[in-house]
This record gives sequence, structure tokens and C-alpha cells, in this order.
Amino acid sequence: MKSLTRPPRLAPGARVAVVAPSGPVAEERLQAGLDVLRGWDLDPVVAPHVLDRHGELGYLAGSDADRAADLQRAWCDPDVAAVLCARGGYGAQRMVDLLDWQAMRAAGPKVFVGFSDVTALHQAFATRLGLVSLYGPAAAGVDFIKSARAQEHLRATLFAPETVRTLVSAGSALAPGRARGVTLGGCLALLAADLGTPFARPGARGGLLLLEEVAEAPYSVDRLLTQLLRSGWLDGVAGIGLGSWRDCGRYEELRAVLADRLGGLGVPVVEELGFGHCDDAVTVPFGVPAELDADAGTLTLDEPALR
Repeated sequence: MKSLTRPPRLAPGARVAVVAPSGPVAEERLQAGLDVLRGWDLDPVVAPHVLDRHGELGYLAGSDADRAADLQRAWCDPDVAAVLCARGGYGAQRMVDLLDWQAMRAAGPKVFVGFSDVTALHQAFATRLGLVSLYGPAAAGVDFIKSARAQEHLRATLFAPETVRTLVSAGSALAPGRARGVTLGGCLALLAADLGTPFARPGARGGLLLLEEVAEAPYSVDRLLTQLLRSGWLDGVAGIGLGSWRDCGRYEELRAVLADRLGGLGVPVVEELGFGHCDDAVTVPFGVPAELDADAGTLTLDEPALR
């Protein structure tokens, strides 16, 4: 697995676009997130359909075509230095096929931030654009708006990425050891759902896989991991870093599932790296070479996420 192209870091005054590729966005949370971004001396602009709601499918932020158009227009705007997702939810898979990836590639590298359902777009940004992307908090997400730590870690990643090259686990080694590879991953259910699609990575071979999930029972996490195992997608993975598992049942039960399904891979696995659906979530880049030290509980990037 090769490292991907790193976009330029942001500078004060940079224009950033906020889009909603998945679920509907609450206006008051959007305004609170915009205030945070303005406090960083950024110039946030809101895509036209961010506050839309699909007429029949209320879990979508407007039509697939409009959500795709917002993302593509923002990405191809030469004045926009970064595109931030307002929230996750569901819907990115429905619009990813509508994007003109050739036009987006021609627009050049820029920063892309989002998490959860946005995993489907992170996969596509890697396979279609060859670009490092940031698995970080949603601009209108309550976990971002109310968390000074999540805000500060994202701000540092955007403006001074050399200062946040090491993540420290709050947990322990599920499987010991040290491994090197290129980071990839996201939300477990989305990675499993992406199997067999034109935009998915072909596998995790040679990579450091960063996994998290929300609101899936332990048996469901078992099923999703088993799907990745049976498909061969986890063959050759170098190491695994686990994030949050909010609302996934008692952690003792879930931990047994994770150990059972991942322990047989014979690679280092570290718990609780603090990314995903959790309080004070940190931002992690996908596509950057790094070292995972499960015994020390650290993930250290070889180079800053952005150049």
C-alpha cells in the first residue's frame, strides 16, 4: 500500500466549504459550527443544499443529485481550500457515483474532512484522487460543537499538523507488537458495505487499519468483521487501531468479539485511540505512512497529515 498525496495545510483567512453529503443538518448546530470555524480565522461558506431535507426520505439531506452537486462545486472552486462535511448519518453511498471524479482530480489537492457515513467518500478520495483525507469531526456535529479538545485537535491538524503526529491510546494492547503501514479505514459498517463497489479499496494489505463503529450490537460487529475476513479484505493487514464503539453494548462483551475476530490475524491491535463517535474525538489522516506500537499504545505518523 502506497502513501497518498498530502494536500496543503490551511492558512488564516482560507475559504472552506461546508457540505452535507449524507443526513439532514440542524440549522442551529450548523451556525454553531460556523462560529467555531470563523473563530479560527477561516472563511466558511455553506453549500446551497446543506439545509435541505429529502421530500420522501427524511434521513437524507436533499436529493442525491443536489448533494453530489454541492460537493463537486465546492471541490472544483479554486477559491476553496478545504471541504468539510456538516454531518454523517446516511447517504454518501447514494451520491458517490454521481460525482465527476475526473473534474475533481483536475481541481487539484485540497483538504477533505468528515467521518462516520463519510467513510464511503474517504474510500473514493483514496482510490479515485489518490489523496490523503482527514477522518475528523463533523462541522455541525454536537460532539464537535461542545468539545474544546475535538476542536483544538482538528484546528492543529489543519494549521500545524506537525504538532499532532502521535495519538496515544487510553486503552491497552488487544494484541501486542509493532507494525508499520499506511493508514486507512473508518466506520466498520461502511467499509463492509463498500465491498465490491468501484470506489472501495481492494483490501487492507500493507496498511494500518483504523476502525470504529456506533450503535451496532456485538453480534452485528462480529458479522461485519466476519464479512471483511471472509472476503479477504483483511488479508495482509499490518496492524489495527481501534477507535470508539459508542452504543455497541457492554464493552467487555464487545472486546471479546474484537479479540476473537481480530486476534487470529497475528498483527498488533491497540484499543481506544480516541477517534470516531466519541467525546473529544481526535482527527486521523488516511493515506499517511505511520507506525503502530500496540505495547506503548501509540500511533505515530511518519510525516504530518498535510504539507
